[in-house]
Amino acid sequence: MSSSTVATSAPRTATSGRRLRTGAQRQSRSGYLFVAPFMVLFVALFLLPLLYAAYLSLFREQIIGGTVFAGLDNYVRALQDDRLMSGVARVGRFFLLQVPIMLVLALLAALAIDSGLLRFSKVFRLGIFVPYAVPSVVATLMWGYLYGRDFGPFAQLADNLSFSKPDFLSATWMLPSIANIVTWEFTGYNMIILNAALRAIPHDLYEAAAVDGAGSWRIAWSIKIPALRPALVLCLIFSVIGSFQLFAEPQLLQRLAPSVIDSAYTPNLYAYTLAFTGQEVNYAAAVSFLLGLVIVIASYTVLFLTNRRSRA
Repeated sequence: MSSSTVATSAPRTATSGRRLRTGAQRQSRSGYLFVAPFMVLFVALFLLPLLYAAYLSLFREQIIGGTVFAGLDNYVRALQDDRLMSGVARVGRFFLLQVPIMLVLALLAALAIDSGLLRFSKVFRLGIFVPYAVPSVVATLMWGYLYGRDFGPFAQLADNLSFSKPDFLSATWMLPSIANIVTWEFTGYNMIILNAALRAIPHDLYEAAAVDGAGSWRIAWSIKIPALRPALVLCLIFSVIGSFQLFAEPQLLQRLAPSVIDSAYTPNLYAYTLAFTGQEVNYAAAVSFLLGLVIVIASYTVLFLTNRRSRA
């Protein structure tokens, strides 16, 4: 190769290298531009309010002296607050009562749809999912009417049959009644997640199991359910978060049963009451942060136990 050819190819190589770098930089800038709206909203609507709430939780309002720095006093007070602790224990019982029933129903519905043996499967799937599209406020008002001891249809039916009227809003039945509302709302949501996970399972596994003589029940138990474990764990973690954030249902049913549901029936309702009724914004911020810590610990515990059982 002559020296003139080498001299000509060297600028071309340098030019192509610069073009590649310029193209990569343009792609990088385009990526940042696409992500920028999310980052702006994330910082403005999540991160900044979170930091401001953390800041508020370190202060205390006093009649004499105004706002003073309190350090961790609000957190110590929250840990010694019997009303808060009883609310946390109550939502813990709610979780143990409601979530297993909801996930079992969602799993059965997803397996029934995926089996291909169900007639009008699209209508069935839509019918289960529609309650999730109903706002929690509307769902609670609807079920509150159904639960009504003086005006509800269940009470009227019992009266017509000369039975005692069921008191679904009593202290004994309030938690199961709320659990029924939440189950009605979110079974379809979890069913969609599980159904999507079932569609990702290769059909070759089903065919191989059928060749070996496995029936529909055996395939569901030995192939489908084990393959759904990650999706079930995801639904379980979502349920942990939702259970400890329970707010709309008890807040609305409080008007129907004020003697049963007090302002500290759930931790979220307690923090709301402290902030907007009692004007204890600083203490409410501390309660909210402790509730977030409880949710993180509960979610991590569920994830740790399920992973350890999977490894075992």
